[in-house]
Amino acid sequence: MTTNKQAAVMGAFVADALSLGVHWVYNTGVIDKKFGRVERYYDPLTSYHKGKRAGDFTHYGDQMLVLLETIVADNRFDANRFAQSWRNFFSDYTGYFDKATKATLENMTNGGEPTGSGSTSDDLAGAARMAPLVCVYAGDRDRLIQSSRSQTAVTHNNERVIETADFFARVVFNVLGGQAAAAAIEATLDSDFADSSIAPLLRMGQASNQRDTRETIAEFGQMCSVEAGLPGAIHLITRHGDDFKAAMVENVMAGGDSSARGMLVGMVLGAAHGMAAIPEEWISGLNASDRISALLKQV
Repeated sequence: MTTNKQAAVMGAFVADALSLGVHWVYNTGVIDKKFGRVERYYDPLTSYHKGKRAGDFTHYGDQMLVLLETIVADNRFDANRFAQSWRNFFSDYTGYFDKATKATLENMTNGGEPTGSGSTSDDLAGAARMAPLVCVYAGDRDRLIQSSRSQTAVTHNNERVIETADFFARVVFNVLGGQAAAAAIEATLDSDFADSSIAPLLRMGQASNQRDTRETIAEFGQMCSVEAGLPGAIHLITRHGDDFKAAMVENVMAGGDSSARGMLVGMVLGAAHGMAAIPEEWISGLNASDRISALLKQV
């Protein structure tokens, strides 16, 4: 269990770092021409991540690291502590500020409570950074669900994004308990989300599990929203669930917001297959690798 808990977290981090080179490149022909098949870390192609270099994280991964650090500090999740740490992190951040971040910071500046200032953004990224919660709540389903919902709402106070975090908390809990990833998705959908607002998106992802990934994600949409990103993430897990590396590479090659999709997929498949499934060069190639490994050992 310990190795798989740590792999769930590391899987999410390497997914984000692998995405950095082509993050928000929507023309997959450009990815092919500039990089070929993306199987290692690259400096970012777009200007959104100016100043970043190969092995760094996007602003999503940076926030996930803040979450991990706040959890390790107390060996538990505290929404107020995370919200304050998140705000402090962005006080001198030189990376990209997306709309959700800007809106949340503005609400905080205007007097909003730290945990009540989340934007209304429907971006998948709010749920996607949840992996560090597995460190402390892998054996406590209810707390994993509640903390996943709470961390999401700090910046994305949108019901479908929060529902997505809830869904993946249940899935990763079941996977850590020994259930196969695709089976965990199906069981969670049937038992807890059959009538939810995200159920049609989950079913779309499931139904596509025999199709070409690039074509499928292009059809769903490569954008940042839950509407586009959630079925893409489900497709990747159910299509490539037996091969962590293939799932990560296929995600990146599909373009667009590969980071948010990848972080959720990396968490689930890391939990399913453990550290041995994650290429060692991806772990050692993270510029924050030693920092993350040290934090994981402290939990």
